[in-house]
Amino acid sequence: MTQWKLDIGAEVTGKERVNFRVWAPKAEKLSVNIFSDGKLMLLPLEKKGKGYFEGESENVHSGDRYMYRLNDGPEFPDPASRYQPEGVHAPSQVIDPYEFTWNDADWKGVPLKDFLIYELHVGAFTREGTFEAIIPCLDYLRELGVTAVELMPVSQFPGSRNWGYDGVYHFAPQNSYGAPDSLKRLVDACHGKGIAVILDVVYNHLGPEGNYLGNYGYYFTDRYRTPWGDAINFDGAYSDEVRHFFISNALYWVMEYHIDALRIDAIHGIFDFSARHFLKELAGAVHEKAEELGRKIYVIAESDLNDVRVINPLEIGGFGLDAQWNDDFHHALRVLLTGDRKGYYEDFGGIEQLQKAFREGFIYSGLYSSHRKRRHGSSTKDRPAHQLVVFSQNHDQVGNRMQGDRLSQTQSFEKLKLAAGAVILSPYIPLLFMGEEYGETAPFQYFVSHGDQTLIDAVRRGRKEEFSSFEWKGEVPDPQAESTFMNSKIDINRRRDGDHRRLLEFYGKLIRMRKEMPAFYHSGKERMEVQSRPEEKVLLMRRWFEDDEVFCIYNFNEQGAGIESELPEGTWEEILNSCEEKTHASGSRMYVGPYCFAVYRKTGERK
Repeated sequence: MTQWKLDIGAEVTGKERVNFRVWAPKAEKLSVNIFSDGKLMLLPLEKKGKGYFEGESENVHSGDRYMYRLNDGPEFPDPASRYQPEGVHAPSQVIDPYEFTWNDADWKGVPLKDFLIYELHVGAFTREGTFEAIIPCLDYLRELGVTAVELMPVSQFPGSRNWGYDGVYHFAPQNSYGAPDSLKRLVDACHGKGIAVILDVVYNHLGPEGNYLGNYGYYFTDRYRTPWGDAINFDGAYSDEVRHFFISNALYWVMEYHIDALRIDAIHGIFDFSARHFLKELAGAVHEKAEELGRKIYVIAESDLNDVRVINPLEIGGFGLDAQWNDDFHHALRVLLTGDRKGYYEDFGGIEQLQKAFREGFIYSGLYSSHRKRRHGSSTKDRPAHQLVVFSQNHDQVGNRMQGDRLSQTQSFEKLKLAAGAVILSPYIPLLFMGEEYGETAPFQYFVSHGDQTLIDAVRRGRKEEFSSFEWKGEVPDPQAESTFMNSKIDINRRRDGDHRRLLEFYGKLIRMRKEMPAFYHSGKERMEVQSRPEEKVLLMRRWFEDDEVFCIYNFNEQGAGIESELPEGTWEEILNSCEEKTHASGSRMYVGPYCFAVYRKTGERK
């Protein structure tokens, strides 16, 4: 295995030797206070170049705890702490990453085009809310057809419950989820089942509580603003070391935790006007390490920009990331299903938009956006389909609704199946949000457990203000209340009963079709034709690969739709119908039930 070490933080260098290295250009002097075997040891660190302090201590070992003392003043945890066993304000713990024994030496990863992503929140996925409690569920996910599990952020945040986007220790797995070895056991178990692990990381801001990085160095800048807090300093004075910190973090998850892909949160909040953008540097570092390891490792962006440069290859001036989320697909699909036109949904509504999403990816590719009051986006029509991730639900699109309501709480059974068919049988990478596959009825609401009352009040106000443009009615669930978190826990045992079981079986059938039928598995946008019938709100999709050919009819009409069949010449067999009854056909005219879809396959010998 390629040797790699984290060059910041506490590194075990021998049986009872630990080297400490921290970037602290704001400090004149810095010491580390070590708690070992019931004793306190104060070790002054030597000031090195570029603002680093470094020193090695004897009689210190894995498991000991420590704090940094700045200028003989206050003490703070390590910015590169590998573990915070008592939370964000308490001492860091020395961790030897080589104490864990991995069983995935033969693991090479999953090709990106084979990703079928299952997004989950560690705390809300099981009753226990821990890394290791997920492991018994992996057989269920594998049988469903999941090939990649995406973990919402797990970096240490304040308290015991949070979405994860308030993380303040990027190298430390959340203590309420389990120790570092617990996360490694989860990743190891996933690889043993043939499942890749995607980790959501946040490089656009830090949470407000327990964020002590500004005491050490120039991590933040006031030149830019984010909605969540101070922007990270990626292009100003001292930014070389800031970039090193975050790129080291990306490589840390790849190397020490064997993570297969990083999902970079909200890159529109990453500001960098230097000649080489931070994201380009990060993706390059990850890809270089993947090549050394002989593993498939990817960088996936979430972005509000609809900017194709993010996923364009380096040779044509792109950043070279492997994929990005496509919110346009979700918005177009949701508005057709629900009729909701409030807030940013006002830009969507026509079946022609979903047609464009199927054909090209981004809908807003330079078009005028009424919601933004300007033109928005660039075109992805020339990018391969596996570079875009699509979904009918995810943590944001559910959790950022006032009540955190899922489609299963407000939409009919037929609409749930229609949404699944649109996502899973699209040419793009499908993402399912935990519980979606069986129609989970628990909401996914926004929850925190901050310790500062002023901050708690600010979060409560912020949530109420956030929903003003949507004109939603009712009370906003209290983010700080433990009940809000408990209400958001799913129960996968529901999958065994009634309509939950029927929906799960339907999802399973769609996933098998996607994986096993050449026309779905092999054909991308280049082997696909998509038409729309605006008056009937019908989408027609034909896909093919070699001698396998399929034809899909999606009806978003509440009255049902009678349309002239456009099936190409030949004999066709209906292989799937989301309605309870078969599609009615008379001659070339076909009737598809309200909010239903049907799939036809050309008959004859296939290779």
